[in-house]
Amino acid sequence: MATPKSRPRDGYPGRALALILVVTVGLVALMFGTGNTKPRLGIDLAGGTSITLTAKSTDPKAVNKSNMDIATGIIERRVNGMGVSEAEVQTQGSDTIIVNIPKGGDRQNAADQVGTTAKLFFRPVLAVAPSGITAPAPTGTPSAGASGSPSAAPSGSATPSASAGASSSASHAPTASASATKQGRSVGEALAAEAASPSAAATGASTAPSAAASGSAAPSASGAPSAQATQPSAADLSAAMTQGTVPPELQDAFAKLDCSKPEVRAAQTGADDKAMVACSQKPENGYYEKLALGPAAVKGSDVSKAQPSLDTQTGAGWQVQLQFNGTGTDAFAKVTGQLATQTPPTNQFAIVLDNQVVSHPQVNGPIPGGSAVITGRFSQAEAQDLSNVLSYGALPLEFAKSDITTVSPALGSDQLKAGLVAGAIGMLLVVAYSLVYYRGLGLVSIAGLVVSAALTYSIMSLLGGGIGFALNLPAVCGAIVAIGITADSFIVYFERIRDEVREGAPLRPAVQRAWPRARRTILVSDFVSFLCAAVLYVVSVGKVQGFAFTLGLTTALDVVVIFLFTKPLITLLARRKFFSDGHPWSGLDPKRLGARPPLRSSRRRNPSSAAVKEA
Repeated sequence: MATPKSRPRDGYPGRALALILVVTVGLVALMFGTGNTKPRLGIDLAGGTSITLTAKSTDPKAVNKSNMDIATGIIERRVNGMGVSEAEVQTQGSDTIIVNIPKGGDRQNAADQVGTTAKLFFRPVLAVAPSGITAPAPTGTPSAGASGSPSAAPSGSATPSASAGASSSASHAPTASASATKQGRSVGEALAAEAASPSAAATGASTAPSAAASGSAAPSASGAPSAQATQPSAADLSAAMTQGTVPPELQDAFAKLDCSKPEVRAAQTGADDKAMVACSQKPENGYYEKLALGPAAVKGSDVSKAQPSLDTQTGAGWQVQLQFNGTGTDAFAKVTGQLATQTPPTNQFAIVLDNQVVSHPQVNGPIPGGSAVITGRFSQAEAQDLSNVLSYGALPLEFAKSDITTVSPALGSDQLKAGLVAGAIGMLLVVAYSLVYYRGLGLVSIAGLVVSAALTYSIMSLLGGGIGFALNLPAVCGAIVAIGITADSFIVYFERIRDEVREGAPLRPAVQRAWPRARRTILVSDFVSFLCAAVLYVVSVGKVQGFAFTLGLTTALDVVVIFLFTKPLITLLARRKFFSDGHPWSGLDPKRLGARPPLRSSRRRNPSSAAVKEA
């Protein structure tokens, strides 16, 4: 029976080398496969403006993840609405928001606006119409028997409604009022009305749908095709589907407003005490809506609490419960009492956040007492989003500009070149020192630096596309410092091996004996570096965190490289005659190291004397 093959004393170094090489090749392949072949550059290297905002509040509990995420979304909409393309707004830590505005944007205006508190108002709805609707191509000759006008009443789709918290259960359910739908008339009806009476859509003031739908839609009695009707434009079609009455001072702006364009939706502004036009924040049935709104009736700061709840009594589904403070209670009771007497859509109030309409529910009756419920076939996510807007639209957070940095593209390019040159010089000095002092072993350190550089570069490139990590100038400095950290780990191990060779040990046993002591030293050194990087990342803000992140990443990779690459590679090289025999160019020549000559005797060495020497 054959005895099982014993495990080599120096292990299986080939397996560790194969593992790290597979990981390195896999990361490089993933980098090219995803197209993230270069790290993302920060503002100080690519050019632009970086603004660091720190949240403050009299209530410590207000600075939480939910509020920070909402503030990030609001600031992002503001910055992008100013014509700044590819702006980045992201949170760092628990109370910091970083706004990166690339070159070419309106940096000054963005810097003035990003830290201001969002504005939330309740405004009465005066008129509403779809925006950006395009008419479909004509479908042929209409039927000769088609007489009579299209119905002026749109199809009955439910609209959110607002009711008092103490009202009956019927008031909590979505109302199916045809005249109060968000959508208005269907597109088909509007097209029919436009074909029948094109002039009706060209009226200056916004008219009721029934007026636009008047007239006979039937062709001549002979059934012959009538003259080809002009296809209505999006503006004419929107005018034909307008519900309510647009004030004279807003008619021109309302007619020209195209809410299908993102830059137009974000560009609407209006004074608090004056009527305005605005766009819906999200599309409804595939298109955005434009609205004419009256002066602000209730401020968002008067909402003391808003939370989603599930109405299990009437089966109305998810709803949003509101609580107002003293001022808001009086103002809301007054405006809802007035709206309840109006006809659709003027019995609706719009919830306006940063001049964009989040929702415009219908009022069924006066709502006194400072408590209200908004219903409207919401999903749980929609109810949560609306309650967040109502609770935090007027954010209970103030933002202080901790840091504002503006860098021209030319200066950013110069800084990047300077950082790369500094890194290249540092790498060349380490390579030269390794080859001159360690000779053959220097090739091991160079190979380790190449593997570490490949891992660092690929991970940074992937992080740029995955989580938006941007390589700034302090991060480049952290990568340069990492060269020294990696080289230091090699030196510690090499010197331990040399110490064993000086004691007269052969190379293979010297490699194994040196590893435990070198490993302990390397781990302690890297742990201290990583701990410093972690503390610096936590307590710092802005670009300094880039230095800390890169330093921590490269320190962790140093442990991986020294364990899975350097030690296994030296173990394999120790089996080669060039190194094991101490060739002068191997860096392990016993004569150059001043090694003690081994004791040679024809007799067996006294065990006790050997033990004393070992001690």
